[in-house]
Amino acid sequence: MLACAAVPVMAVAGCSSDSGDKDPKDDASKSASVNPSPTVVAARYAKLPEACKTLGKKTVDELVPEAKDEKGKTLPSANINESASCLWSGLDGYQYRQLTVSMKLFPSELNLGTGDKRAAGYAAQQTERAGTADGARGAKKGTATGIGDEATTVGTATKKDGDDFKNETVVARAANVVVTVEYRGAGYEDAKPPKPDDLQKDAQKAAKEVVSAVARANEDQPTESASPKGNTGSNPGSGSDTDSDDDHKSTDKNGDGDSDSGKSRGSGRH
Repeated sequence: MLACAAVPVMAVAGCSSDSGDKDPKDDASKSASVNPSPTVVAARYAKLPEACKTLGKKTVDELVPEAKDEKGKTLPSANINESASCLWSGLDGYQYRQLTVSMKLFPSELNLGTGDKRAAGYAAQQTERAGTADGARGAKKGTATGIGDEATTVGTATKKDGDDFKNETVVARAANVVVTVEYRGAGYEDAKPPKPDDLQKDAQKAAKEVVSAVARANEDQPTESASPKGNTGSNPGSGSDTDSDDDHKSTDKNGDGDSDSGKSRGSGRH
């Protein structure tokens, strides 16, 4: 009887030992199918054109008559692959004009978001900065159509050494690239300052041309791959994207430090 009773116990033990044999790879495969690797939508643009080549000679001649350098002055950048700026300035008689073109590219990054989203945050920052830069007053904001995916305009006035400067800015976002065009002018001596509406019209013309240059520069480029690294870029929400602001620190309050010297040139012609 004891021998017979032991038989079912052994059978149960044998069955329980078989049920514990599992291949660890099965669990890993199941986990991968349930939790795939996270991804982020790749950005449209992968590179920027040369800033000083974004505007044609005709445009420069129209917006900055008697420019000191028709080819423009390249402003410093911490990373020329993601930030670029160019400056033109000139004095025609007693009329001073200064034009600055800036571009900033935002790659898509896993921990920071899509390039478009990051660019939109930076564009908002640029708009706010334009309304207060250099002690500007009377900021008037608006929108422009037909320039990239969205565009904002900002008009202000500043005063230096008794001269009134009119400033018009266009901040446009084309997918993951932000284009900022700053156009300002003044009439020295007894010359009248330029009309803000005229400056804004020309600033929008320049912005459209720059946006087109960005698109052309990427015609033969594959869509940029989303970076898995989240700590290599700057988060526009945190205000750390300051390349454009740093670039402008190389100029004085009215541009590249030439406004005063230009004024003396104008006086010499009087």
